[in-house]
Amino acid sequence: MDTFLRTYNSFEFLHPSNKFAGNLNQLNQSKSQFQDFKFGPKKSQFKLGQKDCVKASSSALLELVPEIKKENLDFDLPMYDPSRNVVVDLVVVGGGPSGLAVAQQVSEAGLTVCSIDPSPKLIWPNNYGVWVDEFEAMDLLDCLDTTWSSAVVYIDEKSTKSLNRPYARVNRKQLKTKMLQKCIANGVKFHQAKVIKVIHEELKSLLICNDGVTIQATLVLDATGFSRSLVQYDKPYNPGYQVAYGILAEVEEHPFDVDKMLFMDWRDSHLDQNLEIKARNSRIPTFLYAMPFSSTRIFLEETSLVARPGLKMEDIQERMAYRLKHFFRTTSNLHVY
Repeated sequence: MDTFLRTYNSFEFLHPSNKFAGNLNQLNQSKSQFQDFKFGPKKSQFKLGQKDCVKASSSALLELVPEIKKENLDFDLPMYDPSRNVVVDLVVVGGGPSGLAVAQQVSEAGLTVCSIDPSPKLIWPNNYGVWVDEFEAMDLLDCLDTTWSSAVVYIDEKSTKSLNRPYARVNRKQLKTKMLQKCIANGVKFHQAKVIKVIHEELKSLLICNDGVTIQATLVLDATGFSRSLVQYDKPYNPGYQVAYGILAEVEEHPFDVDKMLFMDWRDSHLDQNLEIKARNSRIPTFLYAMPFSSTRIFLEETSLVARPGLKMEDIQERMAYRLKHFFRTTSNLHVY
């Protein structure tokens, strides 16, 4: 059975207040996980298009490096005017779901907000999964593109937990479009740049951008992601990390129920043939997260929920390769595109 894969990887910080960085259970959570990439072998200059593919064994996943495919929204944003030299109430640094959610809510309360991001119209590359009732409460049901009636968790080989709660994948383009439109309606201004330094004064802060512009604000929010590049700490910074590696696959068939989202699969019998990897998995376990879109199309992701230090990407990729061999026993090769 041939398998067509679009693969990605991500390495993200798991903040204590962001329990599921891997799945966007609430709008103010960061991550998720899916990124569209084109692939080429290491040390190679050629690029693969949608109609091209490379035939390889499942272990070839370990030999591929990603090239990010970027897509931008096609509409105008109201830009911040530095010549006015005004002090805004809030500057949000970072235009991800968390940053835009804050910008939207604060501006809705009547405060002036500026959102700074190097690519404010870039569609988020990550794959976001949410509980449907949470998006319904936020009037965001129109931002879902696939829904499952329930979810399931495999605790081990003998224990299963059913979650009778609808789950869905977020339409990233629609969600960002809707959030930006609400921000625009509330008067949010945007500045396309990267903040390189923040100077805090008694009554305001100065944000110095890489384009030479300085923006003044009463309050600054760092929503740049796991790096927390603008935050200074008074003690050593030693967070836990979440690591995930996933594939979007076209297959002849797969063993998953298309009506259920596989929330977590902690089973490790697929590692029985490699005791060294199984021992590693016992120390720092990883689980499978899967979205079966149809009987032939499925998103599969190997995830380390949290570890300090984070697992190496090569470790996650190797565990995913064993998953593929386990679930697709008749697969003799992969067509990666």
